[in-house]
Amino acid sequence: MMADFYELQLILLVISCIAFLLFERYVSRKKQQLRKDNYPAERLENGGNTTPYSALAKLTRQYLVVYAIVMGADWLQGPYVYSLYREQYGFDERVVAVLFVTGFLSAGLTAPLVGVWADQQVLTPPNSGRKKLCLIFCATYALTCACITIPFLPVLMFGRVMGGISTSILYSAFESWLVSASSALAIPSADLSTLFGRATLVNGFVATGAGVVSNKLVGMTGRYTAPFVASGVMLVLAYGAIRRSWAENFGAGQGGAQGSDPFQLKRLGQAWGIVRSDPILLAIGLTQTCFEGSMYLFVFLWVPALQESSPHFPTVSLPLGYIFSSFMISMMLGSLLYTAVTSYLPPPTPQAPGDSSLTLHAKLSSLVCALASLTLAVSVRWNEERTRFWAFCAFEACVGMYYPVQGMLRGTLISNEHRATLSALFRVPLNIFVVVSLLTGVSSARYAVLSASSLMLAISAVVTAVVVVARADERVPSDKENVSAHPA
Repeated sequence: MMADFYELQLILLVISCIAFLLFERYVSRKKQQLRKDNYPAERLENGGNTTPYSALAKLTRQYLVVYAIVMGADWLQGPYVYSLYREQYGFDERVVAVLFVTGFLSAGLTAPLVGVWADQQVLTPPNSGRKKLCLIFCATYALTCACITIPFLPVLMFGRVMGGISTSILYSAFESWLVSASSALAIPSADLSTLFGRATLVNGFVATGAGVVSNKLVGMTGRYTAPFVASGVMLVLAYGAIRRSWAENFGAGQGGAQGSDPFQLKRLGQAWGIVRSDPILLAIGLTQTCFEGSMYLFVFLWVPALQESSPHFPTVSLPLGYIFSSFMISMMLGSLLYTAVTSYLPPPTPQAPGDSSLTLHAKLSSLVCALASLTLAVSVRWNEERTRFWAFCAFEACVGMYYPVQGMLRGTLISNEHRATLSALFRVPLNIFVVVSLLTGVSSARYAVLSASSLMLAISAVVTAVVVVARADERVPSDKENVSAHPA
């Protein structure tokens, strides 16, 4: 039975991940203790007497606890969104595609506005900022979970709109809050890189558990809606954790005149001018569009692609929760590989200059896009179920490396006052790419979509190598600068 195959692969992946993690932790603790013993005490901007090490430890706890809860709420829904619409509610595949498109259109249209609100104090009451937006995320995403349990198309559409808004907040405000908080605490960029890697690793653990839990919930209740109810409960927990433990931070604006222009068209124009005048930022935006666009299309396509390649379907249903967990373990392995590469390479010295952190991450970005392109090409070329499954696992490993790599590039190259705005602006072409692909790429055209995604990733890999890697050394900031060359 293929169900036994997937359970065995999950066990093997878990064993591999645990072995890799234990080795990584053993070496990391040695290096961490050495750094702790030699970290000089510094006086922070807020006047407190503490060490960068203790500040990093506190920030890590604050962020990762919240990050684990919100990503757990997100991943609980992952394995069964398509099946809920298609199998339990009985919608045609094109209607399912329209539901997905609605979410991406909502995300694309609201992303720039969400980014501005995260960077400037334009909401009411006056104490609004990135923390406030993260609290709003918990409310809007919980509403999404409630809507998806009602099999009435207008309600489902409204839920997808709320989900798109929530996604815009999740992938702009949370990262911006972290980078801004680390900058205020004078956290070195090397430690921020490690924190990004840890976040991706935690994300993998949470997603793996979410896949198993969602599989069990569906098995116990016989309803695909059960994981969405559990997700709503987790979002309530996340709201409480953010409200209790996070401090507010902002970009440039601090209220006042900004409130007269809530859509901030002038600021969006300034942000686009920054991107347009900087080839490196244009290349980063292209990478985000190609990689994350391919990833979101993968979310829609992996279930029917595996079902089509399975000789036992529809007689025997695929264990989607276990398959999803296998993908997430693969993502964790990619995150661990990123941590190994960035942590264990010797630092540059006058005798052996080596690569700067920015150059290293630019090279990793190009490599990850190239490998992701190859994995999608393999999944299209070979229709055998096991080969396709392992190709998808390899793609998820690339995802595990992509997020910390891209997070560090954005955190290093984009100024604090424009960080969320530019990150959200990059999501506009991303969502357009996904919407066009979904509207044309269902049913028999799904492999054309995967082929196009593979080609786009290959182009992104080349552009990153030619533009970002070649110019990275010109834009190397100091350890205590998490800003770009663009002033406010």
